[in-house]
Amino acid sequence: MLNRFDNGGNREARLKYLDADFQILSPGSHVTCAMTGKSIPLEELRYWSVSRQEPYVDCAASLDAEKSAGALPNQKR
Repeated sequence: MLNRFDNGGNREARLKYLDADFQILSPGSHVTCAMTGKSIPLEELRYWSVSRQEPYVDCAASLDAEKSAGALPNQKR
């Protein structure tokens, strides 16, 4: 993985999201969460969707994206 100061500066990276990893298509220091709009430093990126090719800041944002896409049923308690 790139160090956030190596050729990335303070730009948004372009990534290809794979099953257990991601490929850097264009260097950068961060990506933007598809659900919250928050910046995610590449070294902290842990959640993404391979099918939708989008990153998420945390597990809750990932779960919300799955529900929004109809991949999971909305559960009411």
